[in-house]
Amino acid sequence: MVCFAIMPPSPAKSFQVDKLPVRIFPTLADLAAAAAEDAATVLIAAIAARGRARAIIATGNSQDQFLGRLVQRAGINWAKVELFHMDEYLGMPITHPASFRRYLKQRVFDRVHPGAAHYLEGDALEPLKAMRDYAARLAAAPVDLCCLGIGENGHLAFNDPPVADFSDPETIKLVKLDDKCRRQQVGEGHFPTLDAVPAYAITLTIPALCRVGRMIAVVPEKRKAEAVKASLEGPIATACPGSFLRRQAHAVLYVDADSASLLAR
Repeated sequence: MVCFAIMPPSPAKSFQVDKLPVRIFPTLADLAAAAAEDAATVLIAAIAARGRARAIIATGNSQDQFLGRLVQRAGINWAKVELFHMDEYLGMPITHPASFRRYLKQRVFDRVHPGAAHYLEGDALEPLKAMRDYAARLAAAPVDLCCLGIGENGHLAFNDPPVADFSDPETIKLVKLDDKCRRQQVGEGHFPTLDAVPAYAITLTIPALCRVGRMIAVVPEKRKAEAVKASLEGPIATACPGSFLRRQAHAVLYVDADSASLLAR
């Protein structure tokens, strides 16, 4: 595998909305390179300070280029990194092409061989027990980094507007997916029809995603423009869960010209 370090591209525009820094890049490639360098810096610093790093990683088409750059970044001692992922369809085996476990295994875990890789098992025989065990592993030590996206309906992980809770007492929960979220999965090519998309999923809650040292939100592409606008210019409310990032001083939002195209500024 070819590895490289980069001088990250500079954003075309930067500003802050409430507590959230926003960085707009002219292209997805520039966004991916800059966000990957940000994530790498966090991991390297955590390993230098404590001898290990812990991170939560998102999946999805919008994360492809970012993760591709991150796994090629030189200087990360992946043997000292513990990785988690944030959501999975209920009942989904890892062999299914739409499985988030499969995505991370192929695109990240099998390429960098982290010291530990924790899967949310959608097809566990006892899903509630598996969820409790996963929450315990996540809570065992501080988490340094959360790399996430924002869905077309504004969701964070699978915290869709009907089930999002900014004060959720749980670390992980079982949720029913809303139709806009399920249509996104069809639109991205993961399922042939809406009926083929599972109705339920397991997700880390919004407080669990935010309970980290650094949050990096990677949100490119024109199809995310409405969600970016609602997140930054609408009210901070569960109608657009992504708006909650505006209360996170430890977060940064990376967008490209397409996903930022509806912003007033």
